[in-house]
Formats: sequence, structure tokens, C-alpha cells
Amino acid sequence: MRQHTIKNSISFSGIGLHTGCNVNVRIRPSKADTGITFIRTDVAGAAPIKANAVNVVATNYATSLGVNGVKVSTVEHLLAAFYGFGVDNAVVELDGSEVPVLDGSAAHFIEMLEETGLTQQPASKKYLVVKKPIKVFDGEKYAFLLPSKDRQFIVDYSIDFAHSFLSKQSFSSLFSKDVFKDEVANARTFGFLRDIEMLKANGLARGGSLENAVVIGEDSILNADGLRYPDEFVRHKVLDMVGDVSLIGYQVIGCLVACRSGHALNYRLVQELLGRPGSWALSDMLAGESHEAKDRYFVEKAVPVSA
Repeated sequence: MRQHTIKNSISFSGIGLHTGCNVNVRIRPSKADTGITFIRTDVAGAAPIKANAVNVVATNYATSLGVNGVKVSTVEHLLAAFYGFGVDNAVVELDGSEVPVLDGSAAHFIEMLEETGLTQQPASKKYLVVKKPIKVFDGEKYAFLLPSKDRQFIVDYSIDFAHSFLSKQSFSSLFSKDVFKDEVANARTFGFLRDIEMLKANGLARGGSLENAVVIGEDSILNADGLRYPDEFVRHKVLDMVGDVSLIGYQVIGCLVACRSGHALNYRLVQELLGRPGSWALSDMLAGESHEAKDRYFVEKAVPVSA
């Protein structure tokens, strides 16, 4: 398997879920082995922000990346689309601090990627193969990365919250491009009506609306069109987690098992994995060559951030 980038540049605009500001975005092709990089065009001389674990600066209600005080937030949906569609290398230029939320899912990102298509690159794709179990906990919440006997990427996620709409939902599947597109990408972000004022008072959800989020009342869904899936909530949690796990920097071969995990715990899982190089190895599927993990924690260990 070889690496891929997009064939042509993609441009779009939209508001940020949390900032409420309109942002213009251009995604352009990038060379092999460069990964996904964000560039803030509205900040003179801003350093490129590579999408990897060492650049995570916040995980409260969204995942934010930053370098030298310049950040870009709510990156998880776009990163999930890149991961799910098989985009290894791309540059994301934006003139604001937050990736537009669009409809609250990754569906429009996938549509744009399908429209432009992908270009195969000479370099082979690298996979991170989980060799030993990695487990993180936060009370009753947990996230695991386990070895996969079949050398596949498997996702098994469950939620069980004290609300009739979010009780005992689960999603389990062998991960693939088609599974992501058909079963995960369309699931929207969600929130409770009772929390909106609190979030806005804390500078969050200023761009949130029924156009870009599922809003849950005490006993009903406020969106006129209802849910896209009966279990849309757990599917969106899978979408978020795939975006966060993509910060490992490689496609993963292993079993991802989680219960009620959010951005902070997802990031802790990535940290724990990359901080224990004996628990994984890099594999070049094209050449069949395995590379033992050595000093490959993107040069330096990520600094923990608060939830």
C-alpha cells in the first residue's frame, strides 16, 4: 500500500462550532511523508502545525493543536475524514482558529474528498502495529488499544449515560473506508439543551445550532429531521475517536475498544501508546518490512493537558 494525497485543492467556508466565527479553508496536496499540516494564514509568520500528539494543547469539548501560541481547534472531524478516506498527506490552510463544523459530521469532508479524488504517491504507507495492550481509565470510562490477531483495525465503542437517548449504545466493526463513509461519517456532534447556556458562558458552542448539532431535550430531539441513525450518538463518538487516534501519525493495526471515552481520554491513550515504544512496531506493508519502534515519539514526548 502506498501513501496518498488529494488530486486537487479543496476550498470551503463555514462557522466554528465553539468560536462562532466564519473561517475560510483551503486543503491542498502535499508531498509524501509530510503528514497532515495546518497553517494559520491569518497569523503572520505562523509556524505550520503538524497533526500529531506532541502538538495537542487542549482537549476540552474538542481537540486543539498548537505551536508557539498559535492554535487550531476542533480538528477531529476533518482528521477523521482524512484517516477514514486514506489521505496521508495534505496541507490545511485556514484564516481562523477553528475548523468549520459544517453540519456537525464528517459527511461534507468526505464528499469533497470524493469529488477531488486521491493521487497515489511513491512512498509506502507505514502502519503502527499494536504489540502489547495499552489501557487508560477515568473512573468508569476507559479506552484500550489491543493487538489484532488478523492484522486489521477494529473499533468497538460503547456508551451508557443516564439519559434515555444515550443509554446502552454500541458500535463494533472492522474499520474500512466504506465503513467510515457509510456508517460513521454522517453522525453529527450532539449536546444537551440544558448545557447550552453554560457552554456559551465559558466561550464554547457560540456557533452551535440545529443546523450543525443534534440537540437533546429532556424527552425529545429538537432537530426537526430527527436522527440520521437510531444510534447516531455512539457513531459520532467513534468519529471523534478516530480523529483523535489519527494523531498517532500512522494508520493503526489493532483493536480499539472504548467506553464513554472523550477527547481527553482519547489523547491519554495516544500518549500512553507512543510513550511505550516496546508496545508497538512500524510495518511497511508494501515491502513486508517491520521496523521496531525506537526514538519515534515525534522526537519528544507529548506534555499532558487537562481535560
